[in-house]
Amino acid sequence: MAKTTLVIMAGGMGSRYGGLKQLEKIGPNHEKLIDYSIYDAKKAGFDRVVFLIKEENLQLFKQEIGDAVSKHIEVAYAFQSTTDLPEGCEVLPERTKPWGTGHAIWCCRNVVDGPFAVINADDYYGPKAFQIVHDHITADHDGIDYIMAGYVLKNTLTDNGSVSRGVCQVQNGKLCSIEENKKIVKGLDFAESYQPDGSVNKLPLDSVVSMNFWGFTPDVFEKLEQGMVKFMNTPTDDPLKREYLLPEEVENLLRAGYCSVTVIPTDDRWYGVTYPEDREPVTNAIRNLVRGGMYPDSLWD
Repeated sequence: MAKTTLVIMAGGMGSRYGGLKQLEKIGPNHEKLIDYSIYDAKKAGFDRVVFLIKEENLQLFKQEIGDAVSKHIEVAYAFQSTTDLPEGCEVLPERTKPWGTGHAIWCCRNVVDGPFAVINADDYYGPKAFQIVHDHITADHDGIDYIMAGYVLKNTLTDNGSVSRGVCQVQNGKLCSIEENKKIVKGLDFAESYQPDGSVNKLPLDSVVSMNFWGFTPDVFEKLEQGMVKFMNTPTDDPLKREYLLPEEVENLLRAGYCSVTVIPTDDRWYGVTYPEDREPVTNAIRNLVRGGMYPDSLWD
């Protein structure tokens, strides 16, 4: 049986945060949020972890995370590079910005050969979602059925600024569509998303949103490659900044009838360090979970 893998997207340096927020020490023994995700994944039955990073950060990640975690779970690394593109795509030497989350996952194609989940490195998701995603990707299904953890919008907002969220339409437990909303701020009765044209979208606080927690089977790599070729060869006014995003390609596959996506609703509280001001409340929340017995004082002892 193929091993189940957790792919952790850790390639970005948070511009709003001001550094490598994936390495911010949060737990009582200097654990990072990424440590709690790996702990929950291992407990749920995942066999290995793949860190998707910039190659220049390899030694730093080994020193700060990988070497310690590798004593408890198999670890591998994949690298996202602007020059690692499918055949038929033109390399743009002047491009410095990563090509987006869809391209990032495609960059794992040579180190993942079984069912896998995808998460962000700097988010806390809660243990329940890991268990449900693991059980789904290892089960037999009629046809191709991916999975996404759906979070309640109000549980994913920060008091310290705006965020971007993929707002989902779900019917009978299946994903119908995702619409990316940027510059979302918390309101009293609604969240408000400020649009480029100056208009404001009011979003119900109980909206289901994607936090980039997905479960896939390895056939998705071929589909991502095909989508990337189409994306790269579509004319655009801004080829140096546009991104090939995982949620958008999943929606394309849905519309094409290639797959379905089961959505697991979860009322778990999401935690993340989007802004420096988020660090203290997130630290307090994690330490309360430790005091409540959800996690040991020291994860890896």
